[in-house]
Amino acid sequence: VQLQASGGGLVQAGDSLRLSCAASGRTFSVHAMGWFRQAPGKEREFVARIRWSDSNTDYTDSVKGRFTISKDDAKKTVYLQMNSLKPEDTAVYYCAAKKTLWSSYNYWGQGTQVTVSS
Repeated sequence: VQLQASGGGLVQAGDSLRLSCAASGRTFSVHAMGWFRQAPGKEREFVARIRWSDSNTDYTDSVKGRFTISKDDAKKTVYLQMNSLKPEDTAVYYCAAKKTLWSSYNYWGQGTQVTVSS
């Protein structure tokens, strides 16, 4: 599974952005896909994930009510709609996939920079 993330950019606080993550490969079978982020000087953190079978979602507390993860099965693409962006959302955002419930996220995209100015 190869993942290609896109959609980052420079925005002002309160603005919105939508990130996309397109999956490709000869076979596509994943349990879930997620978004993570890494701010300068900080460890990478979980942001959101969506379960492929039933679109069940989960979010880190700091983005609940502002970010929405969704997917397009036909396009094998996952989206992260980010609204009411804050300067603390500034980070490199990575999409990732896990093949099974018990596996780690072991497929990663290249990252896309999101910068939110105050």
